[in-house]
Amino acid sequence: MKNLLLLFASTLVLSFAACGDATQTSSTDQPDKERRSAGQTAIQDEGSDPNIVQIALGSEDHTTLVAALEAADYVDFLGNPGPFTVFAPTNQAFEDLPDGVVDNLLKPENVDDLKDVLEFHVLIGVYEQPSIKDGQRIGTANVGLRPLEFTKSEDGSVQVNGHNILASVRAANGVVHVIDGVLVP
Repeated sequence: MKNLLLLFASTLVLSFAACGDATQTSSTDQPDKERRSAGQTAIQDEGSDPNIVQIALGSEDHTTLVAALEAADYVDFLGNPGPFTVFAPTNQAFEDLPDGVVDNLLKPENVDDLKDVLEFHVLIGVYEQPSIKDGQRIGTANVGLRPLEFTKSEDGSVQVNGHNILASVRAANGVVHVIDGVLVP
């Protein structure tokens, strides 16, 4: 019995010692902003294929798109498992819009309009060019808007709402189709 009590007491002492200093700050003492998770995009994983956001972040031709995703707080949304199909307008596509359109969309008071535009560029699911059919219509992540319309040439090239798909990049959570225009809802 004496040995059992000694074992219990030493286990109790070791348990308290393992808990550390009680004066340390707990995670609940941190401000809410610091406690929030950074989401999927914050995970540093050198071994996996890049996700859609990581592909956009690594592209010099998509800095305007990345700025729009950040302004709309959609970076983590597109970093999630998906699967997604994203139509990614190039910087030139944004520059081809009338003067002031992009700057106006990036203003905090216009975040809802910006979200509508961005969601119009996202499909839930993976749609590769070979599987898209001429005349096909597919609903976007913004379900309140009209579907995207696809045209497929005999040579296999695909247009979405009249804009050319220039390239396609497979991502860990879907596919990115680089397009030469901004899809306007």
